[in-house]
Amino acid sequence: MSGRFRVGAALAGVVVLTAGGLVAANWATAETRTKPTGQKSDPVGKVTERSPAVAEALEEHLEPDSGVVGSYYDDAGDLVVAVSDLTAAELVREAGAIPRLVRFTIGQLTVVQRELDQLATGSSAGKVRSWYVDPVSGTVVVTVPAGAHDQLTERFLSRAEANGDRVTVRTVAGTVTTTADDFSLRGGVQVDKNTGYVCSLGFNARTTKGTRIFLTAGHCTAGKPSFSRNGYILGNTRTSSFPGNDFGTVGVIEGWDQQGYVEGWGAGDIAVRGIANATVGSTLCKSGKSTGWTCGRIVARNVTVNYGSNKVVRGLFQHTACVEAGDSGGANMTGNYAQGITSGAALIDGQCLEKYGQTNESYAQPIAEALQATKSRLVLSN
Repeated sequence: MSGRFRVGAALAGVVVLTAGGLVAANWATAETRTKPTGQKSDPVGKVTERSPAVAEALEEHLEPDSGVVGSYYDDAGDLVVAVSDLTAAELVREAGAIPRLVRFTIGQLTVVQRELDQLATGSSAGKVRSWYVDPVSGTVVVTVPAGAHDQLTERFLSRAEANGDRVTVRTVAGTVTTTADDFSLRGGVQVDKNTGYVCSLGFNARTTKGTRIFLTAGHCTAGKPSFSRNGYILGNTRTSSFPGNDFGTVGVIEGWDQQGYVEGWGAGDIAVRGIANATVGSTLCKSGKSTGWTCGRIVARNVTVNYGSNKVVRGLFQHTACVEAGDSGGANMTGNYAQGITSGAALIDGQCLEKYGQTNESYAQPIAEALQATKSRLVLSN
């Protein structure tokens, strides 16, 4: 089947599914609540024509070597696909999306990102914050805090900039950190570790063998602690992956009612109906014990993040919803579809960047990878 036919068929199918409301398939306390902050519009992040399924179907049904670099929704809500050749541009145009010609192929940019991944894990990225293939600029974007001029940072930037126009270096604010709370069953509620730390629950799930679990951040399950809620035992850590990834699973003992909902912190319970793949420009809302229900947009995917001390995590997606300490492990949603698990954020004095007049910079572990690795499926709403 030709790439031309496959793209057209894929988009036609997406139109029908979106109209029917089926945009993605399923795989697989704090006593005092913080009032949610952030964007007020689109509070539940309802999936509309901007559904990630549209972009996902287009990318998946183009041939792997078709010249597609990535896709994103622009400010007008139009689906734009970055392509590296004119043939791919024509296919995208026929499929009903807007092609944008960029200079470098996805293969060339992926090589750059992998080289930087290896440098960071084998040596150090210094204070460099993150790097990812960006379909908007058609380059690998490398972010670094203003004023970071130490030797390790300068060495990493020098290696990155040796790739010439394939790399864009951006100066950013705040200090990036994982967002577990050092002081202290629906997605987004507080869960307490026996080490005294506090995180948030991501999603309830069941393994292929029927074991009851919940997913949270891997840096929350590091060291395999036990978890409780409101003084009552939840269960013990079963699996943990951090750094490299940032997800873990915790067994849930009998007596707890695992629900297919996420805490909306005043927005009502949010039903979980499946999973979605992060698409740049999509609405995203997150639930967590510290900042509640906050919303923003996905701005990048497959991001490598340097949390310092050689704790490098790959494959995260970046968004603009407010995230602070204690939100780690919480649920990330687009409409009623699970996107990921909160990993970390750039903070200034422990607060998200919007409180200082800047755009939030938050990171999440994609849910699909976590479900695949743990051989589990989400508990969905009835």
